[in-house]
Amino acid sequence: MSSDGPAVRARSLTRRFEGLVAVDGLDFEVRPGELFGLVGPDGAGKTTTLRVLAGVLPPTGGDAVVLGSRISEDPEGPKSEIAYMPQRFGLYTDLTVRENLDFYADLFRVEGPERSERRERLYEFSGLGPFEDRLAGDLSGGMKQKLGLSCALIHEPELLLLDEPTFGVDPISRRDLWMIVHEMVGRGVTAVVSTAYMDEAERFDRVALLDAGRLLALDTPDRLARELEGRLLSVRATPLRQARDRLERLPSVVRAAVFGDRVHATVDDAGARRSELERGLEEAGLADVDVEPIEPSMEDVFMDRVEGDGAAAGTVDPEVTDG
Repeated sequence: MSSDGPAVRARSLTRRFEGLVAVDGLDFEVRPGELFGLVGPDGAGKTTTLRVLAGVLPPTGGDAVVLGSRISEDPEGPKSEIAYMPQRFGLYTDLTVRENLDFYADLFRVEGPERSERRERLYEFSGLGPFEDRLAGDLSGGMKQKLGLSCALIHEPELLLLDEPTFGVDPISRRDLWMIVHEMVGRGVTAVVSTAYMDEAERFDRVALLDAGRLLALDTPDRLARELEGRLLSVRATPLRQARDRLERLPSVVRAAVFGDRVHATVDDAGARRSELERGLEEAGLADVDVEPIEPSMEDVFMDRVEGDGAAAGTVDPEVTDG
């Protein structure tokens, strides 16, 4: 594999399913050793993008170069150096933890002392050592995910492609999974990870925000958030949804959305508009009004980008449950 240039380079990458556009002309690059995030809701095209990069699906437009191989011409070329972990990873539930690891070691011809060393290191990362004789089918959801990731890592790949690895797992397992990923990236592995959890976006070196198969934004989490700095107000009022509706009618409010028990209002200047919003809500007869400036979250950034993009109608990821 070529060590020059990006680990992944997508140009106008497109995938259609019977007229539906799942991935719509994506352009991005992933640098060697980078932790790169594909972030967006279900139906954003994350799963399809990863499947195309892994050589599981051919692109129907554009192309991508993965570890030096053009996937439209040579989808098998980079596979020995890739670990692709879909949401439903192929564990064998009637095999033990160790037997699953050994099976994947056999597939990738990891043998002798090297196999033992890697298995022990993966046990150390994952905490699965004490459970090596337990059937995979008897593991908790979080432990299954950690075993799946360990199986994907047994051949020490150059590139990790992980499809929502923390989906549906408990908070402790979620933390452990991220520790494993960060450990591998620290060793020089490149990782492309998808997630629908906006709070996880902060973990990435750079994030690609996707919606309806399209790229909304690509940058570091800090830079994306800075674009909303000084423009976001958190509003409490009763009743909350009436407050949101009232805010949406104010000319100075660009966007208003309910976040838990508050409304986040995007304005041109938070400092200048704070008292204006308070006055507008009180004049509308709303109670318990409180307005304060806040730092934007990645969910705020995403919502702002979606509204700015006017997400395309009629573009659907058919694997909506996988994102």
